[in-house]
Amino acid sequence: MIPASFDYVRATSVDEAIAALGDPTTKVIAGGQSLLPLLKMRLTQVDRLVDIGRLTELKGIRDLPDGGLEIGALTTYAELIATSKQSWTNEALERIADPQTRNRGTVGGAISHADPALELPALALALDYSAVLRSARGERVVPLDGFFLGAFHTAIEPDELLVALRRGPLPTGAGGAYRSIEQPASGYAIVGVAAVLGNRHGVLGSSEIDHVRVAITGVADAPYRARAVEEALVGTDCAPDRIAAAAEKATEGVTVSGDIHAGAAYRTAMAAVVTRRALEAARAGSN
Repeated sequence: MIPASFDYVRATSVDEAIAALGDPTTKVIAGGQSLLPLLKMRLTQVDRLVDIGRLTELKGIRDLPDGGLEIGALTTYAELIATSKQSWTNEALERIADPQTRNRGTVGGAISHADPALELPALALALDYSAVLRSARGERVVPLDGFFLGAFHTAIEPDELLVALRRGPLPTGAGGAYRSIEQPASGYAIVGVAAVLGNRHGVLGSSEIDHVRVAITGVADAPYRARAVEEALVGTDCAPDRIAAAAEKATEGVTVSGDIHAGAAYRTAMAAVVTRRALEAARAGSN
């Protein structure tokens, strides 16, 4: 498999990479775990590749003064696993692909690629991350809720570079979980659900939960927040019967995808099942 010809630029700085952008036929490459196979199979073509893989300033995980977190776009899955303090996110990340992909694939690459069945976008959505985008025009911060516009389509403009993911602090004692049903051969999610539950006052137990995030991947043409599920649970104790009822709303307002691996009816049914499992696990993990 040989890709069509293209120009190649290896950027030595973020500014140099940004200067090379602007044309929709120019693509950025970092770890190459998603883009290179598409190019080799000629499922996509580019006129120019801008290689940012050696820009060390885009690596690393930084605690923010407000208790939030910033992850550099070139941070790999493996680096994120090694430094994350959340066991439930590590469990999800360790299931991604294989060691080669986890050591080469980058956080920014996964978010920019916007594959409808990737795990990381759902995790990042549930954790309220935003994309930090930089161009010659300046920098803007775009919440991931609304960032994914469709299959392989995001809110990144042709002249913008994703430089980091950033979130604010999580509620004290927040619990999270990721559950999925995967296609056995590829490992991609047929249905994947990330859930985060918490209380801004830091007291859970039998008290009401006022922070609910449910993000779903594999079901539609883009990862999405299951707003109807969240709204049904906010202000409740998230008891099992409430969770079960709310989970039935997992695909409300969404056009469910169907393909050779799973029809739309099956995905709809399994979205409710997996959402319930993720919420129950997140409730058990909160304190």
